[in-house]
Amino acid sequence: MRTTATLNPNFSIRFATSDDAALVIEYMKKLGEYQKMADEITATESDIRQLLAEKRGEAVFGIYNGEVCGFVYFCQKSSAFTGRAGLYIDGFLVDDKYRHLGLGKIMMGFMCRLALDRGCKMLEWGCLDWNAPAIDFYRKLGAYSIDEMTIFRFSPEHLVKNAALFDAAKA
Repeated sequence: MRTTATLNPNFSIRFATSDDAALVIEYMKKLGEYQKMADEITATESDIRQLLAEKRGEAVFGIYNGEVCGFVYFCQKSSAFTGRAGLYIDGFLVDDKYRHLGLGKIMMGFMCRLALDRGCKMLEWGCLDWNAPAIDFYRKLGAYSIDEMTIFRFSPEHLVKNAALFDAAKA
C-alpha cells in the first residue's frame, strides 16, 4: 500500500489496491446519493476489483487522523483533439464532516502532481451543472468548463447492438 504524506500532518493519501474494491463501491454509492443518482451506481465489488487489478482504473483515499475521509477514482485518457495524455477523474468525494478543512484541495493537488509525474498534460472530470459548491471549488482552483460539449455514452446493450451492425457488414 503506497501512502503519501501531505503538508497537513493529520492527512495522508494512499493508493487503493484491488482489495479496496468494497471501499471504492462504498464511496461511489455516497457520491451517487449526493448527486441524486444513487440508482445509476451499478458497479459491483467484483467489477471494481477487476478494474483495479487490471489497472484500467485506479483510486486513492484521503486519510484524516487514521480515518478514510474521501476518495478519487480515475483512469488514463488521451485526446486526439489536443494530442495530450491525461487522467480522467470519474469519482471524487470528501465526506461531509471533513469538508472545509482543505482536504479536497490537497487531493486535487495530489492528482495534479500525479498527472504531471506521469507525463500528462491534462486532468479532466465531469460535474453536474446544478452542483454549485463543486463548480465554485473547481473554478477557485483554476479549472474551466467545456460548456458546449455533451457527453454521450452507449450502455452495454447498445454496445452489443451496434457491434452487431459491424459484424453483419463483415459477413
